[in-house]
Amino acid sequence: MVEGTATLYARLEAYMAKKGLRSTAQRRVIAEAFFDGPHHITIEELLARVRQRDPHVGYATVYRTLKLFTECGLAQERDFGDGRTRYELSDESADHHHDHLICLVCSTVIEFHDDKIETLQAKVARRFGFRAERHKHEIYGTCSTCLAAETPLARAR
Repeated sequence: MVEGTATLYARLEAYMAKKGLRSTAQRRVIAEAFFDGPHHITIEELLARVRQRDPHVGYATVYRTLKLFTECGLAQERDFGDGRTRYELSDESADHHHDHLICLVCSTVIEFHDDKIETLQAKVARRFGFRAERHKHEIYGTCSTCLAAETPLARAR
């Protein structure tokens, strides 16, 4: 469950006040589009969503605002190996940790959580005397939709 939007805004406002930054109308539009938007969004995708509400917002403003969200712990950058940086609410902001399945064919990203995997990772860390602070688990392969679309010859490989 995603942290309440009001709480996300409050955390952002507190961080900006601490850094001496103003809350501008453009930042608020970007925050609204990001907090309420899809997961794993690129700058270009967020810019398109923002421009539906305010066509005067520029790429650099969206870029700087996403960097601000990352600095204050509201967002995380994700690189799934396709050359496109995506942003999502941080695990802390999303109120849960999750891992990712990434399709190498269509770039679909599927979020999942599995308690057994989390327990095993903690057990491995303890075995090595390691205190884990955070982690990310990404599995790359082919999604069910792309598998179904393969030709019978390709499936036989």
